[in-house]
Amino acid sequence: MDGLHIDFTPIRAKMEGLDQVVLPKMVKIRQLYDSSRIEDVPAWLEKELEEKIREPERLTGKQICLTAGSRGIPFYAEIMKTLISWLKKYGACPFIIPAMGSHAGGVAEGQKEMLATFGITEEAMGVPIRASMDTVKAGELESGIPIYCDKYAWESDGVIVINKIKPHTSFKGDYESGLMKMMAIGMAKHKGAARIHMEGYENFARLIPEIGHFCLEHEPILFGVGIVQNAYDDICNLEVIPKDEIPDREKELLQIAKDKLAKFKFGKTDVLIIDEIGKNIGGAGFDPNVVARRDRIYPGALVSQNIFVRGLTEETHCNASGIGTIEVTTLRCVRQIDWAITWTNMMTANFLPGCRIPCFAENDRQALYWAIRTCTGIDYSKAKIVRIKDTMHLFEIEVSENLAEKLKQREDIEILSEPEEIRFGEDGYIQE
Repeated sequence: MDGLHIDFTPIRAKMEGLDQVVLPKMVKIRQLYDSSRIEDVPAWLEKELEEKIREPERLTGKQICLTAGSRGIPFYAEIMKTLISWLKKYGACPFIIPAMGSHAGGVAEGQKEMLATFGITEEAMGVPIRASMDTVKAGELESGIPIYCDKYAWESDGVIVINKIKPHTSFKGDYESGLMKMMAIGMAKHKGAARIHMEGYENFARLIPEIGHFCLEHEPILFGVGIVQNAYDDICNLEVIPKDEIPDREKELLQIAKDKLAKFKFGKTDVLIIDEIGKNIGGAGFDPNVVARRDRIYPGALVSQNIFVRGLTEETHCNASGIGTIEVTTLRCVRQIDWAITWTNMMTANFLPGCRIPCFAENDRQALYWAIRTCTGIDYSKAKIVRIKDTMHLFEIEVSENLAEKLKQREDIEILSEPEEIRFGEDGYIQE
């Protein structure tokens, strides 16, 4: 153990009844959703800026802060570059801050490295990235809860808040993941994020708008850039939102995001295989709005008896937040995990179950056998299985042959392949 990663050894667990398990053949299918999107994102954004921002000449010589979060966004680097070019055109001096609370281990260098995975670097952007965990106490709510702001954002002449707007994984309200939450938590860095999470997710629907309105009134917010993605992970809405309009417009964009969210065309399965989880996918590693967890079942989410996670995304930088809410993974996956980063994130979120260690098998084949065998009330030779890349990519997935048979008559599903055996390599891991 090097203090971050653990070199786990195989565990020889004994399980009766594995001989009853028959791995099903899998069929590739395509789920069809509304595919409307913005074709030229940079051009669209530039048009929004010219139409929505009045008197841009007033920005000349001003130090303008751009927020960059930890969620994956299509054309993320291009969006940031377009904003920077537009600001420079009017004589402003832009810079970027990571606005991601405690993510990437709650340290400045880790957050800067996370932005680099999105192509957001000082070299690519042509502006400084001022990564720091230093904060300023901006004030406090009437209840006494302190509000913190990134030091560089606080000292700037103006902040442009940029974030995707989407349903949150742990609470429901008028404001979930988006601009208000980025101001309240992302810009508050590790210190502020930890303090707000101490209040519990059950209070977030109230706290996020309270703190967001405080930030709009007391912090140097200029305007917001709200981004909504469709079920294919493409940008379908991108709006420059004047400061005073952020509260009303974000609520409307959140509803659009909920309507656009990709959902499964069926409600239940026995085992769900997720190839990758990560913070770029969602705060819980995967989206409980799409895939139900035992402690959180939202309407329309796929309910599975067992979830098998195969690994982590590259963009998550070994943060396995949420891994503790699934049933089984592999030796390879648990060896990928940086436990210091994961624990830091889950402790900040006040959700320790998210960093528990699940059962881990020696390889994918064994993990799948375990996941099927520990289902209850099923015929182990006819298990219903679904496999996805992650919860952001649901349009092309794999389902077991028996499930495909039930879906083939639907107009919103296309069958893409004949049933095929799951191919494992000599090491027992699925061959891509």
